[in-house]
Parts: sequence; C-alpha cells; structure tokens
Amino acid sequence: MEVKAVAKYVRISPRKARLVADLIKDKPIEDALNILKFTPKKAARLIEKVLSSAIANAEHNMSLDIDNLYVKRVLIDEGPTMKRIKPYAMGRAFYIRKRTSHITVIVDEA
Repeated sequence: MEVKAVAKYVRISPRKARLVADLIKDKPIEDALNILKFTPKKAARLIEKVLSSAIANAEHNMSLDIDNLYVKRVLIDEGPTMKRIKPYAMGRAFYIRKRTSHITVIVDEA
C-alpha cells in the first residue's frame, strides 16, 4: 500500500533537488536515510524530512511494518517562482528568479 508525504513551497530549485532525489529511488528506507544523511547538499536535508514524514505516516496511519518499506518514487515538481529585481549599471535591471519546489515522497511495502 502506497503512503506519501508532501512538502510544498520549499525554497530550492527543482533542478538541484532532482539530483539528490535520483539517489534514493527504489532503495530500502534504511539505505535511503543513510544516503541522505551523508549527502552534502541542501536538498538532502529537505528530502530527508519528507521521507521521515512518509515513514511516520506509514507506521502510525496505515500500521505498516517499517522494515519492509522502500522508496517507491520521489517527485520534485516546480512551485511558484518569486521574482526580484536587482539594479544594474546604467539604469538597467537584472531579474532574479527564486525558484521553489514541491517535494513528494512515496513509500511502499516490499
């Protein structure tokens, strides 16, 4: 039975988060948590929080055994973009796009 957890409007670009998400797909949750713990990227901390939330959902809401869980899918969708303007030389403006992500982690029983 699939169980999921979602984090919305996370302040990281989807492109950077997908690099970390690809590391843990189709792995047992124990291996996935170890990979995320020792990956030195901001996205690893954010995905680890969502993964632990999905594990808690599976344990408490669906009464699934934690030892049999694995990461079925990790979806990183693009959220809204905050647009900022930085003044530039000779009256020009430089546009800064601060991208956000929606992170979804789906775990399932093996």
